Amino acid sequence: MISPVWEVRRFLHAALVQPVPTEARESDPREVRRRRIVAAVTIAAGGAVLAVTLRLEAGSPLFLPLGFALGALWTGGAFASGPLHLGSGHTRAGGRSRPIVQSLALAVLLLAVFLAGAVLVARMPLLRNPVLALLEHGRAGPLPVVLALTTTSGVAEELFFRGALQTALPANHAIAGTTTLYALTTLGSGVPLLVLAALVLGLVTALQRRVTGGVLGPAITHVTWSTGMLLLLAPALNLAR
Repeated sequence: MISPVWEVRRFLHAALVQPVPTEARESDPREVRRRRIVAAVTIAAGGAVLAVTLRLEAGSPLFLPLGFALGALWTGGAFASGPLHLGSGHTRAGGRSRPIVQSLALAVLLLAVFLAGAVLVARMPLLRNPVLALLEHGRAGPLPVVLALTTTSGVAEELFFRGALQTALPANHAIAGTTTLYALTTLGSGVPLLVLAALVLGLVTALQRRVTGGVLGPAITHVTWSTGMLLLLAPALNLAR
């Protein structure tokens, strides 16, 4: 009988550790320099817009427009930096395919970990209250519009951070660099747990990017996780109090 723990370990190794073989691509030094300049300008502008957006009062009419504008900024910077790739994941049969099911499963595992952590956070007002205040932004408009913002923002962030930025950084610093810079953009929110969430999500998706060689897997994981958090985190915090 196969142990469930062994299955999870095997899955995580395939999803986050063992890279899928890809053709080596030579990088023109001029292209690398252009990618880095575009990435630096985009992350500076995006970090400033994100800080303003997350500092708005709950229910502010500016939240949704600024959120969509930020997504457009990340996306524009990603495509301006150079070509992006979808990537491939491992299959159980030993082949390769688009990392769709694998990414959905990884997102569910990640979501379960965060919701379990919410049970602990719910008992600590110092941590719980800033998170609940942040979640109030989810009431800034109709749920379908907020869900659309959550989805497009997740895709846009992955196009830039795991697509453009991770390609622009030296390979031996790419995972640490994108994870750190992604977390730093959330510092302006003033919510410590949001920074921690960005570190964890950033690390997972950066590892996915290294394994799959593209942005499809990280984008699916990010969107699934963030949608689940939007819909389930507040109820989890309130039930556990």
